[in-house]
Amino acid sequence: MTALRLGSLFDGIGVFPLAAVRCGIEPIWASEIEKAPISITKRHFPDMVHLGDVTKLDGRDLPPVHIITFGSPCQNLSQIGNRKGLAGEKSSLFFQAIRIIREMREATNGLFPTIAVWENVMGAFSSNDRMDFRAVLSAFTDTDVSMPASGRWAGAGMVRGRTPDLCWRLMDAQHWASPRLARRQRIFLVADFGGRRSHEILFKPRTMQSLPAFGGDRGLPAACGDRGSFIEAGRRIPVTRPFQCFRMRASAKERTETAFRNSFGLPTDPFPTLLAGGISPFAFWYEDDPARGCVRFPTETECERLMGLPEGWTRYGANGEEILSSHRYRALGNAIALPCAEYIMAGIAEALTKGGANDGI
Repeated sequence: MTALRLGSLFDGIGVFPLAAVRCGIEPIWASEIEKAPISITKRHFPDMVHLGDVTKLDGRDLPPVHIITFGSPCQNLSQIGNRKGLAGEKSSLFFQAIRIIREMREATNGLFPTIAVWENVMGAFSSNDRMDFRAVLSAFTDTDVSMPASGRWAGAGMVRGRTPDLCWRLMDAQHWASPRLARRQRIFLVADFGGRRSHEILFKPRTMQSLPAFGGDRGLPAACGDRGSFIEAGRRIPVTRPFQCFRMRASAKERTETAFRNSFGLPTDPFPTLLAGGISPFAFWYEDDPARGCVRFPTETECERLMGLPEGWTRYGANGEEILSSHRYRALGNAIALPCAEYIMAGIAEALTKGGANDGI
């Protein structure tokens, strides 16, 4: 039996391939156009072929794979973007991925890919008067999917009775690892072209594998310990709180002392979502020396930890060159949280191995 194989469109820094490897799935090829992410993934996956621009790919010519993953550009769907939706220049590239999947299935008599996974921002539920997510479901199923009676898309759902069998789920990365990662709410959609297993992949409870251990996958150290260990602080354990800029502005305007103090963060506050266009500061102090506390931005390593990635994942390129800090921050802001991707890959490996879908390539 041949190993399960994966192709990654809009690959970024290779989080889906990393999750795949950790679940016994072999990443075969990837498509990405930004130089820094390509160099980073070439370092970690030297045998993975890079295919370039998705608009120039033909699914009939690609090596067939069991799984295709893609986090298509979110700029026009995001609530902080221009909200042009799937009609926008960037987010409309979603349809290129659908085209490639259809072409590969036509060329392989409907055998490959067996599973497709789409990831995107929560704003896809509401953009274009909530019609964009309907267009996503309709594109996968090649039929007209009706709006729910409520007029709103639930955080989890399914479309059954068609090919493929579809399930989607809104996953927040902060709840998928211990210690908590940064807040990162993303839609994950699983399309099963070979059966009705999408609900098993996306909804079935299963034991999460640990975050990458020291010297483990790709020989890199891990993000580990409690929240304090996300922060580079030497041997002392600091108190860290996500800094609430808007809370401080409002409390300063209203001259509310308690609210002003709370703007330095509460123990229950998750770290804010990492963004490609900028990162949020946090408050940092030691219990025995609060006067020397400060508000600062997380380092590149801390951002990797907050995404559940191995330390140093984005530090070097294929030839050992150091990646610029600005490129690392941008790449991490565009990335997928590893624990969420790995949960899905574990479900796919379990479902396809059980079903014998790893025959035939």
